[in-house]
Amino acid sequence: MLNTKILIVEDEVLIADYIAELLEEEKFTTIKMAHDEEVATFLMETFIPEIILMDINLNGKNSGIELAKSKKGNTKVIFLTGQYDYKLMNDALQTNPDSYLTKPIKKQDLIAAVNLAIIKLQTNFIIIKDGYNDVKINLDDILFVKSDGNYIDLQLINKKYAIRKSLDAFLEDIQSKDFIKIHRSYIINRTKISKKNSTSVFINEIEIPLSRNLDFEL
Repeated sequence: MLNTKILIVEDEVLIADYIAELLEEEKFTTIKMAHDEEVATFLMETFIPEIILMDINLNGKNSGIELAKSKKGNTKVIFLTGQYDYKLMNDALQTNPDSYLTKPIKKQDLIAAVNLAIIKLQTNFIIIKDGYNDVKINLDDILFVKSDGNYIDLQLINKKYAIRKSLDAFLEDIQSKDFIKIHRSYIINRTKISKKNSTSVFINEIEIPLSRNLDFEL
């Protein structure tokens, strides 16, 4: 998908230009750049990139990490960093990036990361049977999955689908780190959690039980 929309968020203009040139050499055609947080926020709202190459230390701050948290829908994030600060990288990894690259950027690493993100964009959905119809569901639209006997219910924002499958089989099918089994009867989309305590998580104000001794980062 050479027309994949790619946003480069990098405060060093020469590095941003270099990355854009490498992508253009590979025939990617839809590329925009932002050199500060304000422009990046604007382009994330208006350009709506499918892939963001995000500098962690934008303008000398860790604002790239915060920006990544505001990505839209199924957008894939690849962090760019020149630092080997364990805490900083741990903070960045908590946002579930799709990859990260260390500077200086190498062409083969960049293209491999972008192509992997494209593959993820193409496979981030499931197709289920709804009566006689095949329905394509974006994984990002699923809030949580609940076991109900021999079926599971896929709970979307305004709709629910029931399919004949186990929770474990569902996880095996989707292979997504955003979905975790937190209880014998529930799988949640961790990106949809609004709050969490020692016994429950909340998604759209719906309380979902958390198995004892299970802990994870939001």
